[in-house]
Amino acid sequence: MKKSFTFIICFLSLHLVKAKTSFTAINDGVRDTIIVPDITHPAPLPYQSGLYKRRLDSIKKDVPLDYNEFVQSYIDIYAHNRDEMGQVLGLTKYYFPIYEKAFRDAGIPDEIKYLSIVESKLDPLAVSRVGATGPWQFMFTTAKLYGLNINDYVDDRRDPIQASYAAAAYLKDAYEEFGDWLLAIASYNCGKSNVEHAIDRAGASDFWSIRQYLPVETRGYVPAYIAVTYLMNYYSKHNIIPQPCSFALKTDTVMVNNYVALSTVSQVLNIDNKELALLNPAYKRQIINGTSTAPRRLVIPQVDKGKYAALYDALNNSTLAPAPQSKAVYASYHETKAENVPSYHKVRRGESLADIADTYGITLSELKTWNHLRTGKAVVGQKLKLSASAAGEEPEESASTGKHHHSDYITYKVKSGDTLSGIASKFEGASVEKIRSINGLKKDRLQPGMTIKISKI
Repeated sequence: MKKSFTFIICFLSLHLVKAKTSFTAINDGVRDTIIVPDITHPAPLPYQSGLYKRRLDSIKKDVPLDYNEFVQSYIDIYAHNRDEMGQVLGLTKYYFPIYEKAFRDAGIPDEIKYLSIVESKLDPLAVSRVGATGPWQFMFTTAKLYGLNINDYVDDRRDPIQASYAAAAYLKDAYEEFGDWLLAIASYNCGKSNVEHAIDRAGASDFWSIRQYLPVETRGYVPAYIAVTYLMNYYSKHNIIPQPCSFALKTDTVMVNNYVALSTVSQVLNIDNKELALLNPAYKRQIINGTSTAPRRLVIPQVDKGKYAALYDALNNSTLAPAPQSKAVYASYHETKAENVPSYHKVRRGESLADIADTYGITLSELKTWNHLRTGKAVVGQKLKLSASAAGEEPEESASTGKHHHSDYITYKVKSGDTLSGIASKFEGASVEKIRSINGLKKDRLQPGMTIKISKI
């Protein structure tokens, strides 16, 4: 998830920045070296610091928006780039409603949408030198684990809808492990294991206490997020003028079950092909690769309804043949894993439970449930079960403990709009408390697509 700070690098104020620091970054352990501002000695707080703090306090919701000299330094840097921030403000009109729905469905704070500005400036085509891609800058392996499809025709990391749901799932998993949104945000930049190591070294579990033990860029990543959140709400106080979005804000969605070139659609609707491509950035060849069993989404600007007949004719009578396609490089995050996945994993030095869960494509709550773990820490040398079947036969215990014989579980895949109480009502003997206990859920928020266990007892 790497393209952080790309629009602040160009401005390195000498009184703020001690040096340029070379450092490598996330998110599946393979990253390139980049240059970022290393604000190790920020300037003293300005005389109006109390005003900045009051403003941050007034917009704070679920995510802490702490104010200090590091946050102020990044406010100064971002505010200096008025034109660029104005362009970003224009893009928010299109992208933020997409992010807000994905985050609402996942049950995570709405204000984390601002993190995408730090990552990519809301650019769906952003690519780092190491290959982190899209508005949320997913690396290949992490994209794989969170269900994003990448093949000859599509790269869902560039799809703002798909990538936003994946980012929300990652952040929710991280929050489940750390219990702190700033630490979850930090892990989005440097990985969960780096945050866990910093917690161990600091003997504390809040961002500002462990900051010095994090990678250099991550030390600035969280203050930068807070600074962007501030400016997105108080841009007018800094003479930042929102620029018009360069493409249509009002759109319609059509599901396509054929192979159709975007250029064909643009000709039929008499719209700019570049704009159509920008509304559909996931299509690498600018070809919609829909089939009858797996239709694909086409986003178009709202046009006169009289053009729809010609559009549907073009979509349904395309003679474009699919090119030979290489075998899919990976399965969806929720699909059944291959038979050669081991039943157990022996914890190695430097691994966290979240890292292990990511490696084997299971959720952190599943890993903790199968091994009866209450914390997110992994003990070196510990042998962990990687599936419910690996847990073997265990004595049945009372429902109040939340531990049950695994043969007594049934599973349920969460759908959009589901609530714990609604799910409990569908199963005899189920209750919200039982479901929360069995699945290790701290809150009642559910993510569509996640699989939860329901006790048959």
